[in-house]
Amino acid sequence: MSPRRFDPFHDALDRDAALKTLQEAVNGADDGELFLERRTSEGLVFDDGRIRNASYDASEGFGLRAVRGETAGYAHSTEISESAIKRAAETARLAVGHGGGTMADAPRATNTRLYTDENPMDGAAFDAKIDTLAEIDAYLRDLDPRVVQVTASLAASYQEVFILRPEGGLVSDIRPMARLNISVIVEQGGRRESGSSGGGGRTGLTGMMHPDHWKTVAREALRVACVNLEAVPAPAGVMDVVLGPGWPGILLHEAIGHGLEGDFNRKKTSAFAGLMGQQVAAKGVTVLDDGTIPDRRGSITIDDEGTPSAKNTLIEDGKLVGYMQDRQNARLMGVAPTGNGRRESYAHTPMPRMTNTYMLGGDTAPDDIVADLKDGIYAVGFGGGQVDITNGKFVFSCTEAYRVENGIVGAPVKGATLIGDGATALKHIRHIGNDMALDPGMGNCGKAGQWVPVGVGQPTLMIGGLTVGGSAK
Repeated sequence: MSPRRFDPFHDALDRDAALKTLQEAVNGADDGELFLERRTSEGLVFDDGRIRNASYDASEGFGLRAVRGETAGYAHSTEISESAIKRAAETARLAVGHGGGTMADAPRATNTRLYTDENPMDGAAFDAKIDTLAEIDAYLRDLDPRVVQVTASLAASYQEVFILRPEGGLVSDIRPMARLNISVIVEQGGRRESGSSGGGGRTGLTGMMHPDHWKTVAREALRVACVNLEAVPAPAGVMDVVLGPGWPGILLHEAIGHGLEGDFNRKKTSAFAGLMGQQVAAKGVTVLDDGTIPDRRGSITIDDEGTPSAKNTLIEDGKLVGYMQDRQNARLMGVAPTGNGRRESYAHTPMPRMTNTYMLGGDTAPDDIVADLKDGIYAVGFGGGQVDITNGKFVFSCTEAYRVENGIVGAPVKGATLIGDGATALKHIRHIGNDMALDPGMGNCGKAGQWVPVGVGQPTLMIGGLTVGGSAK
């Protein structure tokens, strides 16, 4: 049984007193807020036939912020009390000084609900969760005798937030999250390879625990592992690459998305700084960041400053038309906030962050795109990647990829990495498929030491002239 709903202004605080303290902290400032949060989470990992880890965590606290110009004072505490808020206000006030700012307009109100407010941890008993993980293990071992190890995990969290604004507005959001992940290792002839699959969203756990769902996820993990058993060393060199739909959008997220966040562009450290209105991608390329998709992992009803989430167009038919903004950077750049002010928890300050970032589909059939690939790689799955925001240079490793010659998909390849830079890759997109898909809900995004859940997506794409790192031909 989960604890009763979090309501700090019923349990611990007097709203009028808290508002007065906040107003004193931001007097003469441009902006600020009191952010209160309680989060509970549960994680179960079943590995190699036994429970490896079972955890339950609960935390709560607040953060108080005062913003003036480019400076922000922030203080946070795990103690939600009037005395703790007063101490935080005194600390945050130090960054503001003695006035001179003009308080920004309050975010508009919204009554939109993008996801359930039910706690995903309450949908099934602990024993049922353990039994499901054990069934996954047994199912995969029965499915293929080459399976030597199975790791299956269920995770869920429940975040409750309240945001008190200096003008007196109070907004709140309840954010559930659930996820199932399955990894499998297969062995044949002394060679071992792995595959994984999974995902989730702002839903309950019960749907993921249904056999119709987890069997599909398990078979996909096994399929990837078996494909990798047949993989040959990847070629190396500059070549055209076809990216599959859905999760390969993580390359778009890293190589392009971060460069379109407002803070990097205001500080002119992004490869896209100063290019508003210019052609930055091939014709037909339209990229959006949309936090309003129901039940998606990256969706948020309101951001962590109280601004309603939005569907924001970043690139339209190849032209740069927008950045993702929090309130501070939007004000300093003279534009409106876009609902992208996000923070990991009450202990962190908000900053411009992506939600669900994806490219719209085109009108070309995916098979025709692959058929037009004369000599290159067809990349279906991705693992880790790195990007340099200042120049957009990226390196991504492929978890599932195939050699293609004269339009014929050949053997799977192992060890392929894609190397390039986002600005150039955008301009070298040659074909856009009609199969746009979002990822299954497994993205986490890191920035400045903070992690938040995100979504990605794209159609099948052909990009010309990427460097593929692998083994020599």
